[in-house]
Amino acid sequence: MSDFRQQALDYHEFPIPGKMAVTLTKPAKTSHDLSLAYSPGVAEPVREIAADPENAYRYTAKGNTVAVISNGTAILGLGNLGPMASKPVMEGKALLFKTFADIDATDIEVKHNTTAEFINTVSAIADTFGGINLEDIKAPECFEIEKALIEKCNVPIFHDDQHGTAIVTAAGMINALEIQGKKIEDAVFVCLGAGAAAIACMTMLVKCGAQREHIYMLDRKGVINTQRDDLNEYKALFANNTDKRTLQDAIKGADAFLGLSGPNLLGEDDVKLMADNPVIFACSNPDPEIKPELARTVRPDVILGTGRSDYPNQVNNVLCFPFLFRGALDVRAREINDEMKVAAVFALAELAKESVPQEVLEAYPDVEELTFGAGYVLPKPMDSRLLPRIATAVAEAAIKSGVAGINELPENYLA
Repeated sequence: MSDFRQQALDYHEFPIPGKMAVTLTKPAKTSHDLSLAYSPGVAEPVREIAADPENAYRYTAKGNTVAVISNGTAILGLGNLGPMASKPVMEGKALLFKTFADIDATDIEVKHNTTAEFINTVSAIADTFGGINLEDIKAPECFEIEKALIEKCNVPIFHDDQHGTAIVTAAGMINALEIQGKKIEDAVFVCLGAGAAAIACMTMLVKCGAQREHIYMLDRKGVINTQRDDLNEYKALFANNTDKRTLQDAIKGADAFLGLSGPNLLGEDDVKLMADNPVIFACSNPDPEIKPELARTVRPDVILGTGRSDYPNQVNNVLCFPFLFRGALDVRAREINDEMKVAAVFALAELAKESVPQEVLEAYPDVEELTFGAGYVLPKPMDSRLLPRIATAVAEAAIKSGVAGINELPENYLA
């Protein structure tokens, strides 16, 4: 057993199993406290909420809560291991919500026999929370689940594996292309992988200016093209009218590569075929589609990103989801729409261009310098500016697009 594996197990087991606990926000030390907290005092907010359900935001914790929900069908890179095996990951997500945005998150693992059962279970409990974060649900069921829940629920529904990944990827890609002297609307993209994250990433890039006809997406059978008759409705969105069939066909002359597939699937010879000043985001975890040092050996002009923290330009969902939910919750958004997602993309991208505070540099002692460029296209997770910048952009976009329950941010919001 490796030292790290034992450290991870010990971390989760001691001194108390798990990563979360409940903390009281009101006093409960006297009989009077208890009479206010429960009977008879609790009857007063009950009556107020019965008269107007919006009062739940005044008298309960609803407005600062998120349910992190999974069925365990696509746990990290480990696959379909079942709901209970997903619990450490969901607790971890809850930890990140609290650490980065002071949001109280509850993990919920759902057993079900059909997709409809899962949808009905989640929709039945959704109003308990301010928002729902779906996690580790396999494609294509995840698309159906999210769509149905958005239609059924009055609180924002967000599948982070899709949209969190897409927002961070788009922000990093926009910046990397800019550094390489390229415009997103002119760039040719190759996406290796056609699951939930891949489809969401390419959809987001289109919303940010990429041309659909410039995108070549590949699954296990090769390039997704209009001649194939085996495509589901989600892959069909990226069926290109082309005679390209293999990765080698698609990547010749491409400006950008996005990998959301598996380890070591992009070879040195493939990288050589790319256009001058390429961008490669090899995001398979823990082992990327190509090792950065190998890619740089054959293409010193490349900008590289991975999903790993031990390389520059980590594409990490924690750069997005806590802050996006913070903004959505604070204006009581009914949904997280495209306007809010795109606002998050550009807020994240712009922050990377600013000077990095000393406190951030101190949090990464192994890094000598963080300056917008080939080795720094995305902010670091420990940057405290992420919360006010992204949350504010998201909240303002919710208000402007008409999905907010509160139509004005408080003065000095998150200052």
